[in-house]
Amino acid sequence: MSELHFSQLDKAIIVAYLAATVGIGFWISKRASKNIQNYFLGGNSIPWYMLGLSNASGMFDISGTMWMVSLMFIYGAKSVWIPWLWPVFNQVFMMVFLSVWLRRSGVMTGAEWIRFRFGDGRGAKLAHSVVVVFALINVIGFLAFGFVGISKSAATFLPWVLSPDPVKNANLYGLGITILTTVYVVKGGMFSVVFTEVLQFVIMSIACVWVGCIAMARVAPDALAAMTPEGWQSLFFGRELNLDWSNLLPAAGDRIASDGWELFGAFVGLMFIKGVLQSVAGPAPNYDMQRVLSARSPREAAYMSGIVNLVLLVPRYMLVTGLAVLAVVFLSAQLRTQGADVNFEVIMPLVMREFIPSGLLGLLVAALLAAFMSTYAATVNAAPAYVVNDIYKRYWRPDASDRAYVTMSYVVSIVVVVIGTAIGLYVAKLNDIVQWIVTALYGGYTAANLLKWIWWRFNSYGYFWGMATGIVAAGVVPKAATWLATDGTIEPVAEIYLFPVIFGLSLIGCVAGSLATPADDRDVLKRFYLKVRPWGFWGPIHAAVAADHPAVQANRNFGRDMLNCVVGIAWQTALTAAGVFLVFQDFGKLAAAVGVIAASSLFLKFNWLDRIEDYPPDLPQPEAVEPAPLAGAGLAAEAPSC
Repeated sequence: MSELHFSQLDKAIIVAYLAATVGIGFWISKRASKNIQNYFLGGNSIPWYMLGLSNASGMFDISGTMWMVSLMFIYGAKSVWIPWLWPVFNQVFMMVFLSVWLRRSGVMTGAEWIRFRFGDGRGAKLAHSVVVVFALINVIGFLAFGFVGISKSAATFLPWVLSPDPVKNANLYGLGITILTTVYVVKGGMFSVVFTEVLQFVIMSIACVWVGCIAMARVAPDALAAMTPEGWQSLFFGRELNLDWSNLLPAAGDRIASDGWELFGAFVGLMFIKGVLQSVAGPAPNYDMQRVLSARSPREAAYMSGIVNLVLLVPRYMLVTGLAVLAVVFLSAQLRTQGADVNFEVIMPLVMREFIPSGLLGLLVAALLAAFMSTYAATVNAAPAYVVNDIYKRYWRPDASDRAYVTMSYVVSIVVVVIGTAIGLYVAKLNDIVQWIVTALYGGYTAANLLKWIWWRFNSYGYFWGMATGIVAAGVVPKAATWLATDGTIEPVAEIYLFPVIFGLSLIGCVAGSLATPADDRDVLKRFYLKVRPWGFWGPIHAAVAADHPAVQANRNFGRDMLNCVVGIAWQTALTAAGVFLVFQDFGKLAAAVGVIAASSLFLKFNWLDRIEDYPPDLPQPEAVEPAPLAGAGLAAEAPSC
């Protein structure tokens, strides 16, 4: 394996990028540190297109990209479906209706939104506490995920040896880049995150298209077909996966078996059901939610979620597919010599070492550093929003100065980085973290956060018990399944198949907790319903609101929203497939994908984009619907713009 040789231009690009990133953080730190509204939400003054590019950059993480390259190598075009595990199409639900609903609240964090929905009684305090716990677990999990990815990648594609021990060498790289990222995000808050991520997205997009073009120039379609099993280049599938790697790379077949996804039809079906439930539940309390709450208006929040799909998918999959194609054709022989010990998660940096020409290498290395730093920075920024605004300010120092809150945010950011890094030092595989977060942890989140939108009788106690049961189940159920499989009681199962169990346990906690306790305060529910106006089972609350405001109309857009979501999923999948088939140079399938993109875009223009409303047109004057003052809540309602 050849070593990376950095030219002076390469080094200059990398140094200039790192200097610009840290410089932006310090340059805008004065503006960001005025108050916590500026620090966490950018003062609700950042344009939607910048938030959208920032969000796209934040989703372009290096750990996820390494994972996706390994999936593309093994599963080919069918790997397009596997990110439904997250689920990636939650962005479609966000753009169609959830971003508007969420932004109408006018709050700062997901925990603060809980008080807007449930009030400020004892049950609401319990609900608020459990969502803060979930948010911190989620943030720390993603920080560990990011640390593992940057450690593995940087140690492979950077040429300097920091330690003769390979594991220690990787960890030292991870620690160094993590510290640098923490410095600029701690100083600049949301302003720093957004402005640096716009820069990072431009760098990453250029590098992605460039890598895809290299793969197209180096690999002919016939050569790719000869090195892959039948069906590898097809997007579609039957009941079973039927990718036979036995004569080409047996380790790839072993990986499919260990993933437990051979029954691919059932796997995709379960991912879709799980994905719809999780998508309607809304974003987890992380950087995705923070960007929605940072938008200037509900309409701009929807625009922001829509542009993420439009600008992200084609360039990202040109990179993913380009790296996988180069690896399949040129590195398969080398990987076969490793037998069963192939580590598919380091394919991306290995391909970089082989095929990226000197002179342009610096741009790609800067892009990959940007991919890590953008996601890591956004995740770090989310953590203090919950600890400082929802715990420190509310319970300990409600009258402290803005400077004190910002300083405390610095401290919290550093603490969560240290904890996430410590966990990352002991996790061997990216896939282990991915599977636990997207199936177990989010499985425990789904039921409570689905019901909070659609059922008026779902109360704060139900939320607490549903979330608490889900979090405990996320830790216990996978461990129990592993123990039973080791004991021989059951066959080993992929964690995705545990989702129904975790979801079911959480749902029992939600319903039992709600029905065993009184309904939440009627005035709180009326204010929430009047301002957010969700569809669902809100009949008694709508009747109570209509008694005070006869002009108020119920939301009857469920059918239209669901149709837009179905078309949006087809649109999103076609955008993804277009990047894949372009690099495959399968121009017939590319033309079909472009046709789907055009038709679905036209449909969404008339049935979604032209119908977005900041607020319901029948909304009374703001003072009539503004949430009642809550201790430390800071829930300032904005005037409707329609």
